[in-house]
This record gives sequence, C-alpha cells and structure tokens, in this order.
Amino acid sequence: MIIYPEINPNALTIGSFSIKWYGVCYLIAFLWCYWQAILKKSIDWSKEQIENLLFYIAVGVILGGRIGYVLFYFPSDVIHDPLGLLQFWLPGRSFHGGLLGVLIAIVFYAKKYHSSFLTITDFIAPIVPIGIMCGRVGNFINGELWGRVTNVPWAMVFRHVDQHPRHPSQIYELLLEGVLLFFILKMCDNKKQVGYKSAVFLIFYAVFRIFVENYREPDFEQGYILAKMTMGQILSIPMLVIGIILYLKAVYSKNICNNI
Repeated sequence: MIIYPEINPNALTIGSFSIKWYGVCYLIAFLWCYWQAILKKSIDWSKEQIENLLFYIAVGVILGGRIGYVLFYFPSDVIHDPLGLLQFWLPGRSFHGGLLGVLIAIVFYAKKYHSSFLTITDFIAPIVPIGIMCGRVGNFINGELWGRVTNVPWAMVFRHVDQHPRHPSQIYELLLEGVLLFFILKMCDNKKQVGYKSAVFLIFYAVFRIFVENYREPDFEQGYILAKMTMGQILSIPMLVIGIILYLKAVYSKNICNNI
C-alpha cells in the first residue's frame, strides 16, 4: 500500500499570485505538440500554418474542455448560471469536451486554409497522446480522479479523500491513454490512408478509457448511469463507433494514397 504524497498544487507562489502545476502540465503539453508538429515532415505546411493550427487547437481545448465539463457533468447549472460555461479559471475539464472543441476548431481551420479535415486530424493524432499524458500528470498532482477501493499491492491511499486503499487510476490513464497510445500511433507512421491514424487514435483511446473507468471512482456528480456505466464510458462509445467506421473506410476505400 502506498500513501499519496499530497503534492503542493502550486508550482510557484508570489504573494497572492500562484502558478498551478496543472497549468504547467498544459503548457508542457502545448510546447510538446508545437515541437513535434514542426519536426513532422508528413505534411507540406509552412511554420506559420502549423502555428496557426496549434492556436486553433489550443482555443478548442480550453473552450471545449470547460464547456464540455459543465454540459456533461453539471447540465442543470447551465439553466441557473449560463455564464458558468465561460468561467475558465475554475477547476473542471472534460477530455471529451476538449476533443469536441478541437474538432470544431479544425473545421474552421480547414475551411480557412482549404485543407482536408481528416488530413489535419491524421497530422495531429500521433502528437496528442503525450499531451494527454501531461494532463494526467496534472490530475495526479492535484490528487483528483482517484480510483475505486481495492487491495492490489500498488493501491494508494488518498488521505484527502478517505483512508481506503484505491487504484491510482490517474497513473493507469497516463500509461494507457498517454504512453501506450503514443507508441501504437508511432507504429502507424507508414500508414498513408486518409483517416487511418485518426481512426486508430479514436479506437484505442475509447477502449483504454472504457477499460480504466472500471477502476476509476465514478464522478460523484453523476455516479453510475445506464447499466452501471460511467459518464466517461458513455462518452467514449461514440468515439469507438466513429473510429471503427473511419478505420473501415480508410482500409477499404479506393482513395488510398499509398499501399500498406
């Protein structure tokens, strides 16, 4: 049994001003994405185009993550306080909301630069997992998204929650949705079918998230929904379905840029 170290969530504090580790993790994630996007040679874009794309994505993550969190987990709050959707300084982010925000941002970017939507998503899909990993590190530092009670040898006691040993589900997500998904997509570098990498990302993220949710404590605001499923599992099912459709289309479509 391991005791959660209760890390100070503030990376730097000067008077009443503080910089959160969670924000630092987000910054590292965006810097990683920028560095990788500039290095990638899979698309013939200028540095300015890539920087603009990442700006669109950053806006999509910030807006979508917060708005999705409120809509998915606190929908009744929107009626009483619609402006709560825009309170981005408050804690609470949703990956699925952030993903939707990014996809909407890419739609606008694709129209502006006359690019293919799936070409863009294929370009960024292999970069995203390390960004997800950084986010999960932030979750762990904040001591949030803890797991269910268990007796496994690596169980962790989150003393700010209770004295029960629990699954360190943040670490599970870090390893699966971040590290493992990164290497899976790395093995797809030679796949040139449009939509292939996007499909692989959607399928494996959804599978990993649905799996980990079995060990993660359900969100207390929602609890279990539909046949003891969690909100995270329900939101991941459309990702899985769309990913499978994209995969089949990419593999069996006649519009293949290059053979496997």
